[in-house]
Amino acid sequence: MTVSRRDLLRTAGLSSVALGLAACGRGFGGGGSSGGGVQLNMVWWGDATRAKKTQAALDIWLRKNPGVTVRTEYQDSGPYKDKLATRFAAGDPPDLMMMRMDSVREYADRGVLMDIKAQNGAVDVSALSEPAIGLASVGDKYFGIPSGLNTIGFVVNRSTADRYGAEIPDGNTWSWKDLATFAKGITEASGKKVYGAHFDAGTLANLIVFVRQQGEDFYTADGRLGVSEASMTAWFEMFNELRAEGAIPPAGFIENLGASAEQSPLAKGLIAAQIIPTNNFAANQAVTGGDLALLRIPGETTEKRRGQSIDTPALWSVAAASKHPKETLSLLSFLINDPEASKATGTTRGVPANASVASAIKPVLSADDQVATDYLLALQKEELPRAYTYPPGSSAIAASLTTIAAEVEFKRQTPAQAAKAFMEAGRKALGK
Repeated sequence: MTVSRRDLLRTAGLSSVALGLAACGRGFGGGGSSGGGVQLNMVWWGDATRAKKTQAALDIWLRKNPGVTVRTEYQDSGPYKDKLATRFAAGDPPDLMMMRMDSVREYADRGVLMDIKAQNGAVDVSALSEPAIGLASVGDKYFGIPSGLNTIGFVVNRSTADRYGAEIPDGNTWSWKDLATFAKGITEASGKKVYGAHFDAGTLANLIVFVRQQGEDFYTADGRLGVSEASMTAWFEMFNELRAEGAIPPAGFIENLGASAEQSPLAKGLIAAQIIPTNNFAANQAVTGGDLALLRIPGETTEKRRGQSIDTPALWSVAAASKHPKETLSLLSFLINDPEASKATGTTRGVPANASVASAIKPVLSADDQVATDYLLALQKEELPRAYTYPPGSSAIAASLTTIAAEVEFKRQTPAQAAKAFMEAGRKALGK
């Protein structure tokens, strides 16, 4: 029998595996006590590099807060969601935790996350933009603070474009047609050794931007599916057209590549351009020879309205049942608002949500991280659509999109059939 995260949250009495009180450990299971004083438990997903940088920031805070210790635990992103659900089901939630955008609404609706807005200013958000605060807002409450900000962007390998005589379009004004023309030119000039671009029809972040450009919101403020069947059809049709023109690779051309920058088709030299999260810009530069241009998504000035928004790789949320809310909120405020904290963590979780902190630390960042920071700082000064909190069921929607997009790619479904199937799956997932 398969047990879902929702079942875990409903079920009482589940036990978790105690992993002791190591200062920092991979995997987390809760349990234990500090044996005196105040001990906080902080969990996130990520690798050893992120853990090292996070610990460097914590060391600064701990020196300023004698008598407090922090037990930190991290986990790979895949099993993180289920492990976190188990902790809550066992009545042993972490004090401070990394929260996924597609999970925050589910936890908030169950009343297990703290409303940070109601904590009498314990976390200063005065330097955060409204779009940043809105990322974890439900009504007039907010249940998390962005651990950093990012969005998606199109990266183009300048060296590859030059090699095949392709002029890179103006990334601030280009259209989807401009992308097709540019990408097709590289594919033809290379004799299909390199395809001009690649981005995934089955990636929700890409679709959400496209849908906004059509004048719709993928999710509405009240947690419903706002995209129309017509827009979904147009999305799948665009990929069929790009593939038929040779602007993007044929079905099955890019398979079995991992998710890391090193394993990407861009790094492998299979394509000249792709969509990436902006907090991955430096990593992609490192594996492609350092000659990438970072452009906005096509269509931002040519469609019905803007599509890009300010997003976050993850939120910091606080358990409503935290035994040490004062200290936990103090730690959260430090991570968001202290320049020294962000200097220590760098942009591993995106550009600092506090715009003043982002500007303050920019001079000490690498040149590539500065590019991504400038990109985010510029976007925050513009009038952008709001990114609504993902409703419960959004994980199932994302999974359906991946499956249905593959059906279109291999021509087992037409765009119209796929759009209809997606709308049905989406409404079922949301129960609305």
